[in-house]
Amino acid sequence: MKLSFIGAGNVSWHLSQALENAGHGVEEVFSRNNKNAEELTKHLYNAKVQRDLNFSKSKAQVFFLCVTDDSMIEVVKQLVLPEGSMLIHTSGSKSLSELDELLRINSDITIQSGVFYPLQTFTKNYKVDFSEIPICIESEDAEVEKVLINLGQDISDITYMVNSEERRVLHVAAIFACNFTNHLWGVAQEIVQDNHLEFDLLKPLINETFRKAMASEDIFKAQTGPARRGDNKIINQHLLFLKQQPDYQQVYRVLSEGILKKK
Repeated sequence: MKLSFIGAGNVSWHLSQALENAGHGVEEVFSRNNKNAEELTKHLYNAKVQRDLNFSKSKAQVFFLCVTDDSMIEVVKQLVLPEGSMLIHTSGSKSLSELDELLRINSDITIQSGVFYPLQTFTKNYKVDFSEIPICIESEDAEVEKVLINLGQDISDITYMVNSEERRVLHVAAIFACNFTNHLWGVAQEIVQDNHLEFDLLKPLINETFRKAMASEDIFKAQTGPARRGDNKIINQHLLFLKQQPDYQQVYRVLSEGILKKK
């Protein structure tokens, strides 16, 4: 199919190239920052930089809306698409009905809508294997649903029909599983480096923790550490060590209390 991308961030970077590698063609890439669009088009076969949001002359059939949730309203207000095209957002938290309402208010032609949410963390220069990424699809139109399923199956072995509420649940869980976990690794890195130790010392521990979690049916049962043992003496020692870093001290306290409650 012929595709265009609105937004040239991390999701567009990976999704556009994955779909081209599967045989689909990217016609245009738009970004508020033209340099980002230019950078992405260099990695695509024949895509052009779209300088504005008027796509009325585009040959694309599917337009992927890969912008931040905060900017979606303003982008759709200015967006002009060909009659009968499909506008597909990739957000984990925006509902399909919100996109439909924006289209109803701002477009006087028929535009089909849908959701194509790759459940993964993306960074431009880090390669991902799309075959292992769950693709969460939603549409109220049978033809759009069929198109999205086909696109999903072209790049991934895991394609699900997921409604907006289910997708919101997954997105919240993903914040805990990915974003918060990554932040905690960053905190750990900062603590050891500030005390002239190598973060490499913690990497085997991180790998084993991840391995056990992936092998556990009940991840809470794999929990170890002073809070799991109810060792308040050690917990208080650690809180004292963190007194010069009150934000980290608070995180340590809250998480320890959560582990104690699960115990």
